[in-house]
Amino acid sequence: EFLLVVPEFSARDFPGARGYSYGNAQDRDGKPRPRSTWSFEAIEAIFADLRQRFGMTAEGYAIYGHAAGAQFVHRFLLHVPEARVSRAVAANAGWYAMPDFTVAWPYGLQGSAVREEQLRHALQASLTLLLGAENSVPDEPGRRWTQEALMQGPHRVARGEAFFTAGRAAAAERGIALGWQLATVPGAGQDSDLMAAAAIPYLLP
Repeated sequence: EFLLVVPEFSARDFPGARGYSYGNAQDRDGKPRPRSTWSFEAIEAIFADLRQRFGMTAEGYAIYGHAAGAQFVHRFLLHVPEARVSRAVAANAGWYAMPDFTVAWPYGLQGSAVREEQLRHALQASLTLLLGAENSVPDEPGRRWTQEALMQGPHRVARGEAFFTAGRAAAAERGIALGWQLATVPGAGQDSDLMAAAAIPYLLP
């Protein structure tokens, strides 16, 4: 048995990518926000509340995000190293916060709230990067066309592979074991239903 929880981050309280996908960690001018206002902070608070409310004995939880949710998940792992995440799946993110302190946030970690120890912890987390095999269309509607995003690759598959490769290099540089894995879903593109179904084996023990 397991309990499925689907938090809602409203556009009113967490507007746009900055409020949700980037964790609300910075304001419009790039200045740090109080940690209590981060969208990332909600996850541990929800887990603590559920454990108390239902008398749960679980020591950890699995977390899944698709598209913008995948952006949230991988940045959450970077920002909240104490999170009691047992398994995480980030599916079909449009682009990533690379594990690189020389690349400016939100495409990298320069200027972010993430520090070296947080990155080391995130690199060792049990994270599955789940990619829809059909998401290799360079002119996909709605995707990021900024120069920074294009440096990660021409489409979602390439960018996911680039993020995984960067994580592997960052872990090797630090002499630690990478906890990430890369998986592809044949026949799936940006279909949230197909991706969610494919994610189940990576989320359950």
